[in-house]
Amino acid sequence: MKTMKKIIFLLLFLPLMLNAQLKSVIYQDENQSLIGLVSKPTKAISTHPGILILPSWMGISEHEKEVASKLSELGYFTFIADIYGEGNYPTNTQEAGQQAGYYKNNVVDYQRRIQLALNQLITTGANKNKIVVIGYCFGGTGALEAARSNLDVVGVVSFHGGLGKDEKRDDAQIKAKVLVLHGADDPYVSEKEIAQFQEEMRTSKADWQMIYYANSVHSFTNKNAGNDNSKGAAYNELADKRSFAHFLNFIQEIL
Repeated sequence: MKTMKKIIFLLLFLPLMLNAQLKSVIYQDENQSLIGLVSKPTKAISTHPGILILPSWMGISEHEKEVASKLSELGYFTFIADIYGEGNYPTNTQEAGQQAGYYKNNVVDYQRRIQLALNQLITTGANKNKIVVIGYCFGGTGALEAARSNLDVVGVVSFHGGLGKDEKRDDAQIKAKVLVLHGADDPYVSEKEIAQFQEEMRTSKADWQMIYYANSVHSFTNKNAGNDNSKGAAYNELADKRSFAHFLNFIQEIL
C-alpha cells in the first residue's frame, strides 16, 4: 500500500520538476493531508487576481497543471485544489466515480474542501477580493457549488461540468457571476438537468451565461480523452480553444 501511494504521488508531482512555476503545498482538513499546487506569476497583474482550479474526477492531472501555467504566464496567481486528499487518489475510473460521487452527495464536505483551497490561494498573495473559481467535469460541478454556497469569489466557470443539484435544496441567491461552458452533445447532462439548472439561475437571480459548443461531448478540453464522440467523452480542439477564449473574456470583464 505504501509503495502504491508513493507511485501515485510521483505520477502526480514528478512533472513539477519540469515546471518550476508550480510548487506543491501541503495543507490540512483536520487530520486529512491535502496536496495542492500553487503558481505565482513572474509578472503579476497589478490587482493580483487569483484563479482557483478544481480538477476533474481523477484528481490533479497534467491538464490542470497546463492551465495553471498558462494563467500564470498571463499574470494570475493560481492554486490547484486537492479535493480527495493524500491516500485517497483514484487509480482508475471506478475509484474516481466513488470518490466524486461521495462529494456530489455530500456537498458540504465538497464546499469545505474548496474553501480550504481558496484560503491557500489567498495565502500565496492573491487578492481575496479578486478570485475566480474554475473547474473541469467534476470540478465544474464544484465551481457551481462555490457559487451556490456563496463563497467569497467574484465569479465561477464550469467547463463541461455536471449542472444538477439535489432538488430538495433551496435556490439561494447567488452573488458570484456564473459562466457555464458546455458541450452541445454531452450525453452525461440531460435536457432536464439543463432546464432545472437554468431555472435555478433565474430563481437565484444570478448573473449567468451558458455557451454551447457544436459537435462536442463531455471532457472536450481534455487532450487525453481521445476523439471518438460516440464514447461520450472526447477532446475537441476547436471547443477547447473557444471555451478558453470565452473564459478569458469573462475574467477580464469581472476582474
